[in-house]
Amino acid sequence: MNASASTPSLLTPSPRILVADDEPLYRRTTAALLEKEGFRCVQAADGHAALRALESEPFDLVLSDLNMPGNLRLELLHEGRRRWPEVPLIVVTGAATLPSAIEAVRLGIADYLLKPVRFEELLTSVRKVLAQATRRRETVEEREPGTFADLIGDSPPMRELQDMLRQVARTDTNILITGESGTGKEVVARTIHRHSLRADQPFQVIDCTAIPEALFESLLFGHVRGAFTGAVRDQTGLLLQAHRGTVFFDEIGDLPAPLQSKLLRVIQEQTFLPLGKNEPERIDVRFLCATNRDLELDVRAGRFRRDLFYRLAVIPIVLPPLRDRDGDVVLLARHFLRLLSPADRPGLDLGEAAVERLAQYGWPGNIRELRNAIEHGIAMARTDRIEPQDLPAAIRSGGSDPAAAPGPLAVNDSRAGAMEDAERRYLVQLLKDHAGNVARSAVQAGLSRQGLHKLLRKHSIDAAEFRP
Repeated sequence: MNASASTPSLLTPSPRILVADDEPLYRRTTAALLEKEGFRCVQAADGHAALRALESEPFDLVLSDLNMPGNLRLELLHEGRRRWPEVPLIVVTGAATLPSAIEAVRLGIADYLLKPVRFEELLTSVRKVLAQATRRRETVEEREPGTFADLIGDSPPMRELQDMLRQVARTDTNILITGESGTGKEVVARTIHRHSLRADQPFQVIDCTAIPEALFESLLFGHVRGAFTGAVRDQTGLLLQAHRGTVFFDEIGDLPAPLQSKLLRVIQEQTFLPLGKNEPERIDVRFLCATNRDLELDVRAGRFRRDLFYRLAVIPIVLPPLRDRDGDVVLLARHFLRLLSPADRPGLDLGEAAVERLAQYGWPGNIRELRNAIEHGIAMARTDRIEPQDLPAAIRSGGSDPAAAPGPLAVNDSRAGAMEDAERRYLVQLLKDHAGNVARSAVQAGLSRQGLHKLLRKHSIDAAEFRP
């Protein structure tokens, strides 16, 4: 669906907003207030009506309640993100729960607001989300036709990567994407899916570091009511939810050993047995996987099945670290500046000295660290230009801190060792910047606290050592 302008004007059509809520007074009041601000609103009394509205006409934004008919199991959220991924969705609910909040984050919901919400707060969220959607659309439209819009960069490694993706995207071959943390492995996986023959089908992300091992099999394969204690209803597994689409296993190297053999069978036979069922389910999915580990090393060490590795890595794609992409840092920095700048600061730019610091820095955290650095600069800038003093400490210092900048490959002359060294230095610098505060460090790194704790344990780093 086509998105329109981020804010109403006399020159462009007013954005169309779908307001879905089963409370008539709230729904009508919200729609009326938004219309006074110049937006065009359509109302839906439940999730079923909302889906029918989305099927019949284009919208720029959806405002949805959680606890209403047609969305009691988040059907509207799941279908909305699967079928209309370019239309942002804001949840406004009076029945917030931790599982629903986690699922909303996983689905990429633009904002999650709690009732009672002041209209000024809702209006700010609506304008912000619409502005972000417009900037994303404009970025895509300005890039040349036939290019991969989300893969920003014109360096030789990036041109080589795009050539590879053009060859493999429209095949059904399994692909293993490797590279350091923060190099954009999920972005590449989503790009492959969008350019594949399965582009109009689900793209299911399975984060192997975020699911507790005890729940992994149930979430992956699903279960029937009564299959185990606490199974009070049937649950469709993540694999079946991706039928005819693409499954992306992020950090596949962390897949528990007992599940590696079961996944191998799924890949070979495209069937699996949900917990408590006697008849197998048949699926048709493509497998994309990613890891920042050297799986070949894990295979030799007996930590990862050799036969599974060969099934997953039919086509291996290695993503270049940002420090090897000459010239791409500034392109990416300006892209993130445009994407993240608030609507009330449209003229914000990078100063020449800041550009120089960004270009000279070693970027151990790669693209993720660069995005966070630009977000930091936007928040700290006092004028319409981001200067060096507005950037994070490691970048202000020019990357002179040995914990912040990558050392020579001789530190460990294997590719896996170099990746491990860079990752450890990045974690150390994160904790230094945030005085050992794991929560703030995780936010900057774009990780969950659980994910960051796992990396700290992997490198035997104690966050307490960095606290004052």
